[in-house]
Amino acid sequence: MTARLTLSSGLPINVAGAPSSARAIIVLQEAFGVNDHIRTVTDRYGAEGFYAVAPELFHRDGSPEIDYTDFTSALTHMGNFTREGLEADLRDAATWLNEQGFTTEQIGIVGYCMGGTVASFANTLGIVGAAASYYGGGVVNPRFHLPSIVQMTADFRSPWLGLYGGLDKGIPMSEIDALREALANADVSTDLVVYEEADHGFNCNDRTNVYHAEAAADATQRTYEFFRHELRDPAA
Repeated sequence: MTARLTLSSGLPINVAGAPSSARAIIVLQEAFGVNDHIRTVTDRYGAEGFYAVAPELFHRDGSPEIDYTDFTSALTHMGNFTREGLEADLRDAATWLNEQGFTTEQIGIVGYCMGGTVASFANTLGIVGAAASYYGGGVVNPRFHLPSIVQMTADFRSPWLGLYGGLDKGIPMSEIDALREALANADVSTDLVVYEEADHGFNCNDRTNVYHAEAAADATQRTYEFFRHELRDPAA
């Protein structure tokens, strides 16, 4: 079960796993806040041997947990993002893990939906050793005052894994093709996986209208293996 802490900067984080783990993971929320699902995902990373932390990116708005049907509220809170605020939160979470003894090469970041976009941005800051994005939007058209993910690829600092759904109407295959082309010129290793029968949000089992069990299971295992391979184990 996650424990909730508040950093000196005011950023609340939800922590799972053992601080003695060889690797740490920053888990970034969907547009609905750090809710039961994100806390469960964080717990699962902890159970897999990672020290996992989920920062509450809506903390400036009081860290709301938003109903999955309330897209208006989700859009409102996302609209309050600034590049400066997001970068500060990412750096605060990574610095806190540094203070717990994890080097940059031992820290990964994974994000879902909105968090997938922010995880890709984090991969341009030099604060993580690997990044994974689940159906992160803003692939071609920028969001949250950040560059598009296509633009970000030129500045990726560590290996990147992207996981998308072929039925995602908000991220059409034309954008995935543009992303694949941009990734070919990245200076780091990248992998782009498309689950043809999955929709946006396919990993969230609390959203039964989009959850795709097979895609979620494969993507989750693929992500665990990606981080185990890419993040340095000091004991190895």
